[in-house]
Amino acid sequence: MAEDYRQMWADLGLDLATHDALLGSVSQMYGDVYLSQKNRPKGMEYFDFVISEVHGLRIRELVDAKKEGKKIIGSFCVFVPEEIILALDGVSVGLCAGAEFAFEEAEKFLPRNTCDLIKSAFGFKLARVCPYLEASDLIVGENTCDGKKKSYEQMSTILDNLYIMDIPQMKSDSGKALLKAEYKKFIQRLEELSGKKITPENLKKGIETVNNKRKAMNRIYKLRNANPAPISGLDALLMNQVFFYDNPVRFTDSVNKIADELEERIKDKNGIAPDNAVRILVAGCPMALPNWKVPQIIESSNAVIVGEELCTGDRGHHILTEGNGSSVEDLVNNIVDRYFKIHCAVFTPNPDRLKRIKEMYKEYNADGVIDYNLQFCQPYQVEGGIVESELEKAGIPVLRIATDYSAEDRGQIQTRLEAFIERIKG
Repeated sequence: MAEDYRQMWADLGLDLATHDALLGSVSQMYGDVYLSQKNRPKGMEYFDFVISEVHGLRIRELVDAKKEGKKIIGSFCVFVPEEIILALDGVSVGLCAGAEFAFEEAEKFLPRNTCDLIKSAFGFKLARVCPYLEASDLIVGENTCDGKKKSYEQMSTILDNLYIMDIPQMKSDSGKALLKAEYKKFIQRLEELSGKKITPENLKKGIETVNNKRKAMNRIYKLRNANPAPISGLDALLMNQVFFYDNPVRFTDSVNKIADELEERIKDKNGIAPDNAVRILVAGCPMALPNWKVPQIIESSNAVIVGEELCTGDRGHHILTEGNGSSVEDLVNNIVDRYFKIHCAVFTPNPDRLKRIKEMYKEYNADGVIDYNLQFCQPYQVEGGIVESELEKAGIPVLRIATDYSAEDRGQIQTRLEAFIERIKG
């Protein structure tokens, strides 16, 4: 980092010594995982810069935005509608939940057999090392899985600005009505917080901004069906992770420049991996920053990831929000329609997710599917059995991996992946 941000971090209430240790660990990990890659697109230099300043310049921007009267809204989930936050001149940021940090402290609030995503959110707060969390004026929790639902009861004892949004569990008329009621309550809460009112004009602008960001990522994904693959799965995942942190207009511009570059690489047959590399589609749980373990193992095993059916992937940007409408009611209906189509494993039944995995497998010319699950994530682990069974019936090779954020099982995962790749080749 070019600038000294220590006073800013102290003003936000961070534990500076522990925060230094975190930044040092992430910097080392990033160098080992990302900067060691060969023949990366030049446009990825932007994302290298973003990560180098992820707790620096971006936090300075948030602090400056707060001084201008803007409200920072932190969230953990793709069900929180960024369109509404932007419409009310807010800033939407994803919160830290992708590393094993202060788990001993987190386990004073949570059972040990809680998924690492949830424990990580507690760990970052309790250790006071997440400036996004400390800079947020409102933190939005969402009742998706039972683990999150009950953990937010505990989180409310250590956060005084936690707002809970209910999420339906069935794709039914009543489920859709619940989601609409929750989004309208969310609008009311943000209007109270910001002192601004939602209008058709500002809501249309919010929809357009977020759709442009999604369209840019969809461009990248469409180009990944090329052979040889023009970009690594690690770099695509990084873009998906930064999707939740960065200024949306700047992010969109940077991603579109990389898409332009990938088009040229495809013309020149300039790939990130050999054209005979095994092509992998990753499905399952989200991979929050800096969770890069499984993709790094996959791409160091003579394979390349060509798509992600994850919240930090296709599920986060594949579907656009319809921008037509003359009233706030019309536009809110459009937002509800879009988010209700998200194929999260919390829904029951959830056949559209299996359908989307099959579509992506075909669209990206994949050779096999890795079904990635965090240990103790019951929705995705249970649904993983259905996914595996149905894909294998369709002749699609599947490997299920249940893991956590630690490095202890790297060797085991590597061995299983190498056997899976050999199975595909055979």
